[in-house]
Amino acid sequence: MRILAYTPIAVGEQELARRQARYAEHSPAGVEVELRDIGPDGGAPSALDTPEDVAASERAVLRAFTDADPSGFDAFLPDCVLDPGIDDQEDLARPLLGIGRLTGSFLASQGTPLYSVARNEAIAAELDRRFASYGVAAPATRVLDLGFDVIADDRVWNETVSRSVADLDEGFVFNACSAVDVAASGAGPVLVDPTATALRLLGLRAALEGGVA
Repeated sequence: MRILAYTPIAVGEQELARRQARYAEHSPAGVEVELRDIGPDGGAPSALDTPEDVAASERAVLRAFTDADPSGFDAFLPDCVLDPGIDDQEDLARPLLGIGRLTGSFLASQGTPLYSVARNEAIAAELDRRFASYGVAAPATRVLDLGFDVIADDRVWNETVSRSVADLDEGFVFNACSAVDVAASGAGPVLVDPTATALRLLGLRAALEGGVA
């Protein structure tokens, strides 16, 4: 399965390379992701800090996939847990997959509490809206109040998450960022990397479609 992905924001060469390396690391056999920077010329914001940024990102992502050459790709994937464009994909040349829907629906099916954390209020509100639209039952997303630059700082991100969920004893915590390497969980709830989990699920799909159960 070859997948074309676009960033939800304009990230630049260095951050694009970091995110592409994550896809290479976490993609199982049978899944290959090519990530492209949507860029400021594509109308993408520089960060998802406000509801207006979230809306602009959704428009830019949908436009990018609409204009993309689908040759050689089996599916499209926004590099974002908010699944921008997933509600308006009817005219796209390839199916638009969603990291949030794949991972959130899987976790919700496991019979254990599901929580989520997000960098700011705008992302948390949109994730809650998405989960509700997918029928994923979860409490309101916890807000970490972190700046955009912390996305590339795994230590600060994971320390902040640990403090945010210190009151929880069990369950899964959906880490609402597609580009963070989460720390291994000790006692308490399991912190989930939604991108890595979605890729594993797509690997299973690729295996099943290849006739390997």
